[in-house]
Amino acid sequence: MRLYLASTSPARLATLRAVGVEPVLLASNVDEEAAVASAGPLSPTEMVLMLARLKAEAVISPDIDGFILGGDSAFELDGAVYGKPHLPEVARERWMLQRGREGQLHSGHWLIDHRAGVLGGATGGVSSSFVRFADVTDDEIDAYVATGEPLKVAGAFTIDSLGAPFIAEVRGDPHAVVGLSVALLRTLLLEFHVPWPTLWNRAL
Repeated sequence: MRLYLASTSPARLATLRAVGVEPVLLASNVDEEAAVASAGPLSPTEMVLMLARLKAEAVISPDIDGFILGGDSAFELDGAVYGKPHLPEVARERWMLQRGREGQLHSGHWLIDHRAGVLGGATGGVSSSFVRFADVTDDEIDAYVATGEPLKVAGAFTIDSLGAPFIAEVRGDPHAVVGLSVALLRTLLLEFHVPWPTLWNRAL
């Protein structure tokens, strides 16, 4: 069974490869800010699920034979939702705010059945995990921001790369913090009566 990933995220790709799945990568090119602005008030979980759905739907084409997976993540702290900071000053500001504290990372998943090039059903879900940050120093924050890594990820942090030493604890599914919960993906596939091992197509 082929999985088409509506994302070019290196972290999502690495997560799937680590569990024996080599997906076909498709760039969705969804204008996330415009989509959120036009949707009106949304909770963090509603937002990431909506964006995951839009990304999956954006890559549908007749030649796809398998399942399409869209994903989106956002970090919630004190009721505010944070996506990718994009700018160094924004990333530094967020780290100054979140160091030594705990927030919640929400990852939305949307799965579309497109076997044999025919649009079937669709289902989705959100996996959320709590993340507690170490009390990092100003110098550590500046050095991390200077690498450019936190500019491109929700919440301005990673747990699978340079940001890992600055994360004190994760409560919940660590894969969800990376952006793709393989446990949730397995559950979504089972709704279509598709067992997880049928996705294994990568030699480990």
